Amino acid sequence: MNNIVLLPVLIPFIAGTLLILFRHYPRLQRISSGIVVFLLLFSAAFLLYLVYQEGIQTIALGNWPAPFGIVLVADLFSVLMVVLSSIVGVACLFFAYQTLSPEREKYFFYPFYFFLLTGVNGSFLTGDLFNLFVFFEVMLISSFILIVMGGTKYQLRESYKYVVINMFASILFLVALALIYGLTGTLNMAHIAVQVAELEQAGVLNTAAMLLLVVFGMKGALFPLYFWLPKSYYGPPAAIAALFGGLLTKVGIYAIIRTFTLIFVHDTGFTHTVILALAGFTMFFGVLGAVSQFDFKRILSYHIISQVGYMVMGLGLFTPLALAGAIYYIAHHIIVKSALFLFAGATQKITGTTDLKKMSGLLKTHPVLAWTFFITAISLAGIPPLSGFFSKFPLILSGIEQASYAIVIVALIVGLLTLFSMMKIFIYVFWGTPSLKKSDYEHIKMKPLLLPIMPLVALTIILGFAAEPIFSFSEVVADQIIDPSIYIDAVLEE
Repeated sequence: MNNIVLLPVLIPFIAGTLLILFRHYPRLQRISSGIVVFLLLFSAAFLLYLVYQEGIQTIALGNWPAPFGIVLVADLFSVLMVVLSSIVGVACLFFAYQTLSPEREKYFFYPFYFFLLTGVNGSFLTGDLFNLFVFFEVMLISSFILIVMGGTKYQLRESYKYVVINMFASILFLVALALIYGLTGTLNMAHIAVQVAELEQAGVLNTAAMLLLVVFGMKGALFPLYFWLPKSYYGPPAAIAALFGGLLTKVGIYAIIRTFTLIFVHDTGFTHTVILALAGFTMFFGVLGAVSQFDFKRILSYHIISQVGYMVMGLGLFTPLALAGAIYYIAHHIIVKSALFLFAGATQKITGTTDLKKMSGLLKTHPVLAWTFFITAISLAGIPPLSGFFSKFPLILSGIEQASYAIVIVALIVGLLTLFSMMKIFIYVFWGTPSLKKSDYEHIKMKPLLLPIMPLVALTIILGFAAEPIFSFSEVVADQIIDPSIYIDAVLEE
């Protein structure tokens, strides 16, 4: 048992609770929030080091041992996700300092920012399916409030759709939990894995697996359940959209990977073939949406969908190499997608719009912004030597090794269309004659806007140039999650 496992959940929860009391003191809230996010990042990084050195860490809340009590489990995969969420939390918070309106700040922005991180980190660390449901709901309520606070009628309408679809997913989640509990008598994930291995009811287990795939597919925006995402992520300010784009769908993808490597491995010929097909459709239809758009944030929103397909492609192929590629890709995408949404916010701050047809020439007026965006854009498209290439390469290689040529072709086509759509942004926004006069933007200080984005840009460069050691780490993570006995033994050690 290790109490440090609790810190990534406890720190943002306590911070959010205390900050409610200081809503009328924005300066105090800013200073406190900045301290808290760095404390969260340091605790997450230390926990990753601890898990890497000493193995999986667990804590049984209330000293009730698994499978009877609530247990938090920190393995390499879950802690890596917590570290990534903390990095994005720092970047988005400091960008919010520069761009957030006072109306949003005073309506409990900072408390619900930390409650959202509580739900995200709790979802990564929980070892219990019911508590995964609870953390999902914490995340849903927090994200809904962050979308609507101080917003427009458009945001209210789209956030209503967001809540309805997620509530429907929650109902299905409870149905799936009831079915699993009826079959196994437990909701502890490690204990479910033990019980499932002893069951011979493959048909019923496949039903439970498909129910959870639908639930997590709604959260992760898989085909055909992604329709709610583009408009929901378009309305909020860039700092919130970046937080959502970087983290929220990845919680659903994490849950899919966790359950379909730990629990539902009884009939991979069926379950993982379905996942592989969904990956292909998600990639293809998501990128078509991005290609058709002429709005900065809408293009990025559709790319969230298409890029999610690469992550579940690795799970569908279900080889150590493919899973390592999927983990690498998740890390790459969280960093790059958050940075791109922040770039969208910076250009909107300068030009007052996200419509590509109303912008041009920022390369001449803001060259640092232009070229750092360019680096991040080609990283998303998978151009070497950046992280996008080295995260896609093992997925493509694994697909060829498994003779899954259809998904390989789709992945390559989607990569080309991603490059096309990102270059469309670059040409419209940054190329050509400037659409703004100097008097229109000279009052905007660029250094504070770019400062939170630069670490994310640096990370995508590092993830590319240090691909060998980072991919080696991804292989270690993949080896740990592809062998369920490692997780089971750590949780049910008694």
